[in-house]
Amino acid sequence: MTGNPFAPSLLIDEVGAVRIVTINRPDALNAVDPDIHRGLANVWRHLAADEEARAVVLTGAGRAFSAGGDMEMFKRIQQDPVERAKLLDEARQVFNELVDFPLPVVAAINGPAVGLGCTMAVLCDLVYIAESAYLADPHVGVGLTAGDGGAPFWPLTMSIVKAKELLFFGTRIGAGEAVELGLANGVVGDGEVLQHATAIAEKLAALPSQALQSTKRAVNLHIRRSATAILDYALAAEHQSFDTPEHKAIVERFLGS
Repeated sequence: MTGNPFAPSLLIDEVGAVRIVTINRPDALNAVDPDIHRGLANVWRHLAADEEARAVVLTGAGRAFSAGGDMEMFKRIQQDPVERAKLLDEARQVFNELVDFPLPVVAAINGPAVGLGCTMAVLCDLVYIAESAYLADPHVGVGLTAGDGGAPFWPLTMSIVKAKELLFFGTRIGAGEAVELGLANGVVGDGEVLQHATAIAEKLAALPSQALQSTKRAVNLHIRRSATAILDYALAAEHQSFDTPEHKAIVERFLGS
C-alpha cells in the first residue's frame, strides 16, 4: 500500500493481508472532527485500491472507539449552512462507502462507541466489543435527528419498538446487550479486542476472496434496499435540526459559552 493520506486522523497499519484502521484522536476520545469525518468518508476507496489487502479492522486509539461528533464542529456548522450540507453529504458517503466496500471489515470496539462512532462500528461486517465498552446513539438528546445514526439501520437488527426506545433516550447499550440485540457478534476481555478482531480478520483474509466478497455484497443489499431511502429523509431532517433552538442551547451549554 502506498502512503496514508488520512494521517494523523486515521492510522493504517499492515498485518499481512489485514489493514488496521485506527481513529486517532485519543485526547478527545476520538470525537469526530472534520478531518476524521473526511477520512472516514474516503478511506474505503483507498483501501479497496490496495491489491494486497484482504480484510480490514476498524478500531479507536486509547480509551474509546469514538465519542461521536465534536461539539466545536457542531457549533461551526450551525453557523455555516454550506459547510453543514457538505458534512451531511459526507455522512451519506460514509454510510454508502462502508456498505459497498468489497472487503470484510471487523470492528474492534475497545471503548465507548457513540453517535457516528456507534454507526461506524455496527455497520462493520463483524463486530467485537470489549466487556467494559458500550454503544449509544444520543442524537435526540442533543437535539438532532438520528440521521447518520441508528434510525436508518437499527430496525434491521432488532424490533422497531426497541430501536425507538434506544434512540429516543440515547440509552447506553452494554457489551452483553449489544450481542443480544444483534449489534455485535461477541464480547472480548478488555485489552484483548484488537488482537481478537485481527485474528478474525486474518481468518477472513484466508477465505476465497470472490466468494467472500460476493456473499458480503449479497447480504449488504438488504441494508442498501432498506436503508437508503430512509437515510435520505433522516439526513435532510438532521440538517434542519442544527437550526433548532434546542440543539443550539445544548451545544452552548456543553461548550460553556
